[in-house]
Amino acid sequence: MFELLQAGGWLMLPIVLSSIMATAIVGERFWSLRRQVVMPENLVGQIWQLDRRKLLNDDRIAEIREGSALGRMLAAGLVNRFHSREIMKEAIQDTGRQVVADLERHLNTLGTIAAIAPLLGLLGTVIGMIDVFAVITRAGVGNPGVLAGGISKALITTAAGLSVAIPALMFHRYFNGRVDKLVIDLEEQALRLIEVMQGEREAGDVDAV
Repeated sequence: MFELLQAGGWLMLPIVLSSIMATAIVGERFWSLRRQVVMPENLVGQIWQLDRRKLLNDDRIAEIREGSALGRMLAAGLVNRFHSREIMKEAIQDTGRQVVADLERHLNTLGTIAAIAPLLGLLGTVIGMIDVFAVITRAGVGNPGVLAGGISKALITTAAGLSVAIPALMFHRYFNGRVDKLVIDLEEQALRLIEVMQGEREAGDVDAV
């Protein structure tokens, strides 16, 4: 492995660093985008039960806010629960934009790695081919073995770049789709909270949330 890295030249360093960074982002996003972490089950129902028992005070709202991404959004609405539906909705939307930004954290970086890794590999190959032609200029084409070895070394960076870019692109698209699904579910839960707190949804419906 070390020989391949050495043969690829100095451009293998940013490719390897990109690989390490992409791996770290993928692991972190898998951990952070777990559904039970982003939106705990039946949180709206629990909030409604607290409100019905007159236990929904500032301390409880703070606990809800700190508990999950969904909790952050719902807490913004709960703070304004004695105001109109429109004010509750605006407060939730404002916080929701911040929540979505957190869900999408590092995904732009992962997409950038997927885009630049093959370009770094291609650059390394071009530089390697220039070196090969320089050898041809000096020594001619009398030794095919030398030329074949030089070309194979030049192609190492392209292979390495593609090896980093392909999984990075796959995970980038996967996490984007996952975030989109979570955002839709978060919006649905926020709407249910508004309806519950404003008396627009029957109490029996909350238990199914």
